[in-house]
Amino acid sequence: MIALRRVLLWGTPPLVICLALLLLAAGYSQDIAVVAMVALWCVLWWVFEPVPIPVTSLLPIALLPLLGVLTPAQVGQAYGSPLILLLLGGFLLSKAMEHSGAHRRIALGMVRLVGADSGPRLVLGFMIAAASLSMWISNTATTLMLLPVALAVLEATDRRRELAVPLLLGVAYAASVGGIGTPIGTPPNLIFMQVYEQTTGQAISFTRWMGWAVPVVLVMIPLMALALTRGLSGSVAVQLPTTGAWRSEEKRVLWVFGLTALAWITRSEPFGGWQVWLGLPQANDASVALLAVVVMFVLPNGSGGRLLDWERASTIPWGVLLLFSGGICLASGFVASGLSDIMGEALAGLTGIPVWLLLLLVCLAVTFMTETTSNTASTTLLMPVLAAAAVAADLPPELIMVPAAMSASCAFMLPVATAPNSVVYGSGLITTAQMAREGLLLNLLGAVVISTLCFVLVR
Repeated sequence: MIALRRVLLWGTPPLVICLALLLLAAGYSQDIAVVAMVALWCVLWWVFEPVPIPVTSLLPIALLPLLGVLTPAQVGQAYGSPLILLLLGGFLLSKAMEHSGAHRRIALGMVRLVGADSGPRLVLGFMIAAASLSMWISNTATTLMLLPVALAVLEATDRRRELAVPLLLGVAYAASVGGIGTPIGTPPNLIFMQVYEQTTGQAISFTRWMGWAVPVVLVMIPLMALALTRGLSGSVAVQLPTTGAWRSEEKRVLWVFGLTALAWITRSEPFGGWQVWLGLPQANDASVALLAVVVMFVLPNGSGGRLLDWERASTIPWGVLLLFSGGICLASGFVASGLSDIMGEALAGLTGIPVWLLLLLVCLAVTFMTETTSNTASTTLLMPVLAAAAVAADLPPELIMVPAAMSASCAFMLPVATAPNSVVYGSGLITTAQMAREGLLLNLLGAVVISTLCFVLVR
C-alpha cells in the first residue's frame, strides 16, 4: 500500500492531465475537462490517501478558480456556506457536552431505563444510548465515550466472550446510524442539503430532514439489535458505573444544548416557526448554533471556568470542515461546468427501472462504496450526479439523494469504513472476520430499511 501511495502521489497529476487532454480532443469544453480532471484527482487521493484527506480537499478550492471554472467569490461561498457554519457550531457545542460529561450520564440513564438484566436488553440499551447521542454529537466522540463503559460492563460479567461482539459492534453501528437522525449528526446529511439547495433553490429545514431520518433510526436500531443478539439469551448480572450527583456544568450545558435543539426544530415549523413569529426571516440554523456557542463561552461552569474555552474549542476536527468546503466547491464546479448534467443524462436511463428497485440499488452501491472510502468524500462526488440524474429523469431529486446520503452512514463491514468501527476494533475483542460477517448482514438490512422508508416518506 505504501508503494501504491507513492506511485499515486506522483503519478496522479500526469494521469489526470491526460484525461483532460482526451476530453478536450473529444470536443468537450475546457470547463468540463478541468472539473473532470480535478474530480478524478480528488477521487484517487481520497481513496488511497497519499496525502491526508483534508489536504486533498484543498485541490478544488485552489484549482477551479485558477483554471477559470469558478470565480474567487464562488469559492469563498464554499467556506462561508451556512451549512459549514452549522457544522462548525455543532462541533463546538459537542465539545462543551463532551467536556461536561453530561453525555455519559445521559447514556447510562438510557441503559438503566431499558434494563441490563439480559444480554439482548443490555445491547439494546447501549445502542439506544449511542444512537441518541450521535444525533447531536459526533459518532466518534459517542463511541469513544461509551467504549470504556462497555468494556467495564464486560469485565464485570462472566459472559464476556459471548457479549463482546454484539455489545461493541452494537455501540459502533448505532453511533453511525444515529448520526443520520439530524442534519448535524454527520457531514453527508449536510452535503445533501447543500447540493439539493443548489439544484432546486429550496432549502431543507432541520425539521424536514428529521421527518425523513428519525423513522429510519427508530426502525434500524431495534432491527440491528435483534440481528446482533440472535442466539444470545439468558440473564446477566451487570453493575453499571455510578454517576453521582448532577454538577452545575452538566446542568448548564444540557440547558443550552436543549434550548438550541428546540430552536433548530421550531425555526420553520409549525406555522412558519419562530423566525416568522418574531419577524426574523433571515434567521437560519447556523445563526442559532453560533449564538449558542457564544453562550457556552460566556456562561460559567460553576467551578471557576466557562462551559467552553478556546483550548478545548480549538481541538474540533478542522479537517472535516476543509473536506466539506472542498466538497461544496467541487459540487459547484460540477454544476457550473455542466459535467453533472452530462453524467446525470448518462445515468437517467437507469431510472427506467421501478423506483423501489432504483432506491435499493442506490443504497447498496453507496453502502459498499463507503466501506473503503470516506463517506463525506463519496457523498460529495455522488450528490451532484444523482441530482442531475433525477432532474433528467423527471424525478424529485430528494427521492434519490436522501437514501444515498443516509446509506453513506451505513458501512459496517470493515474497520476502516467508519471511525466508530475503528474504535471498537482497536479494543482487540473483535476480529476483522467477525466484523465483516455481522457487517455484511447489517449492510443489506440497512439498504432495505432505508430504501423502503424513503420510498414511502420522501415523495
